[in-house]
Amino acid sequence: MAQPPLSQRIKGLERHLGVRLFERTSRQVTITKAGTLLLDDARELLGRTEALLATARRIRDGESGLLRAALPPDIAGETVAALLDGFRAHRTGVELELRELTTAQQLTQLAAHDLDVGLIHHPCDVTGLELGPVLRREMGVLLPRDAPAAALTEVPLTALTGYDLVLFHRSAAPALHDDLLTTCARDGYTPAAVRHGQGASFVRGLILSSHAVAFGPRDAHPAPAADEDPDLVWRPLAGAPLAWRHSVAWPKGRGDNAVSTFAQAVTQALHSTAAVTADAPPRPLHLRPTAEYWL
Repeated sequence: MAQPPLSQRIKGLERHLGVRLFERTSRQVTITKAGTLLLDDARELLGRTEALLATARRIRDGESGLLRAALPPDIAGETVAALLDGFRAHRTGVELELRELTTAQQLTQLAAHDLDVGLIHHPCDVTGLELGPVLRREMGVLLPRDAPAAALTEVPLTALTGYDLVLFHRSAAPALHDDLLTTCARDGYTPAAVRHGQGASFVRGLILSSHAVAFGPRDAHPAPAADEDPDLVWRPLAGAPLAWRHSVAWPKGRGDNAVSTFAQAVTQALHSTAAVTADAPPRPLHLRPTAEYWL
């Protein structure tokens, strides 16, 4: 800083403090006793200011602070654990607040800036969002072990005729709900009724007591294991007509290092714990009317 502006800044500081900090002559400038007494405090204050600015920069760049993130309820516990381990391994200094939210809940909270990043199901309205790669998880069917279709290696959708379908409530992901039922109808399966349920134990109970089936990826099987459950069995669907399609989503322009780290950790966790493959980018959303089924 040039001498005149520096002198003016010092004089302004002296007026603000009400004490003289320097003695000035035509030949030299010396610090006063008051200046000496305030020097240590001034240095500490400057150091704290630099620390404050550095912390602000880390928060701005997603290297510190709190990251509010969400996963849908169908993500398996092994995937959640792998995600948390992977995120912690990056040692970002960011605290991760992980929530269990449906796609509809995530979209609402992302729009309100109450959520920083989430893993959503497609199709859905992604207006105002940036997306990571789309990952595909093939879906199979969970059905009673004594069902005729349980004897098949792969189950065509037509073999499920006569069974009710246990499905998440439409409000959780309206477009996905409609898309799934439309695909079933197109491939020859129109459930006699749709029974709403999502918790593992509740879904299992409905299948056992209501002549019903449920769809889901192999890693999201609600029973202990396909070969261990005496009452239920999971089978892949012939032709792979149904799949969960996920991607990490965050508000446009709000991606930072913490969001990138979360997206990477989610992708790695799904690859290591679930049979995921890369999929095409999500197509534009066109809601179509579909028949409503009731319990």
